[in-house]
Amino acid sequence: MDFLRDLWLYLKERKKWWLAPLIIIFILIGVLLILGGTSLAPFIYTLF
Repeated sequence: MDFLRDLWLYLKERKKWWLAPLIIIFILIGVLLILGGTSLAPFIYTLF
């Protein structure tokens, strides 16, 4: 959790708000990859 806090402080201090959507997309892709390896895979395939 320290990493996320440090990342948030970096974005806030350096005013690099254009990085926020990229980070959110990477997090969503990671969640989909994690869920894709479980028994929820058939439900994810219907999304695409």
